[in-house]
Amino acid sequence: QVQLVESGGGLVQAGASLRLSCAFSGGDASTYIMAWFRQAPGKEREFVAGIRWRDDMINYADFVKGRFTISKDNVKNAIYLQMNSLKPEDTAVYYCAGDRAYYVGPDLYRGVRDYDVYGQGTQVTVSS
Repeated sequence: QVQLVESGGGLVQAGASLRLSCAFSGGDASTYIMAWFRQAPGKEREFVAGIRWRDDMINYADFVKGRFTISKDNVKNAIYLQMNSLKPEDTAVYYCAGDRAYYVGPDLYRGVRDYDVYGQGTQVTVSS
């Protein structure tokens, strides 16, 4: 059974950077598409960035382009979200998500229900 475990959240000031990590275990990561979602208080969970494991095809939400970078490490079986120039509106619980979708690209896989595995989430708080 696939498990995802996030880490790296915290409290930072506006303009700072954080790197979130997601450890993947229990399956063949190369057949998965992975993503980061976030959920702010009182708001719906939203897509942040996605990456197809087998070929690094990547897609970003418009609101993070140029500030966030998604990447992966095949040796460590992990994905990352490097977040720069953080803003108070980036405050949310960030979730790692995965689904077996070998042929689908992350540009077409941005819905919460597209993914069947989620981690427990990690809190990111950006103060002004």
